[in-house]
Amino acid sequence: MAESWERDGYLISTDRSRLNIDLIHDFLSKTSYWAIGRGRDVVQRSIDNSLSFGVYKGTDQVGFARVVTDYATFAWIADVFRATGTPWSRPLQVADGRDDIALRNCRGSAAGSLATKDAHALYERFGFIPLHRPERWMERPDPNMQESPDYWKNDPSS
Repeated sequence: MAESWERDGYLISTDRSRLNIDLIHDFLSKTSYWAIGRGRDVVQRSIDNSLSFGVYKGTDQVGFARVVTDYATFAWIADVFRATGTPWSRPLQVADGRDDIALRNCRGSAAGSLATKDAHALYERFGFIPLHRPERWMERPDPNMQESPDYWKNDPSS
């Protein structure tokens, strides 16, 4: 069931029918560093299979975040962004999942996890810390990925 609430003059909603998919796809596929080239169909599927949050000022969508979760032990926060020029400090709290009733009881080593290249200080203000045991985490990149994330092994800046 979709929920909505207000915080600091912003409306935050989990109602997928309110989401501006064109805005979300445009940002992710053209502007973000982590999803350049992501297809619209992939964006739509990711929204359909996640708990997605739209952030609105009036009728305009000014932000987005989604949480990949089992609603019990794991919550991975992804695709967090704001529209250019929009203040973001308070509405960002939507991204950590702790404000959503369905995620309040997530526990475990990965509850409320995310990855960032350049916003560590920002996320620290919302209680995020570096991985407690990074040696336990691994990833398996998809060699057929259509996107061009900047963290691939042949990227000298990673």
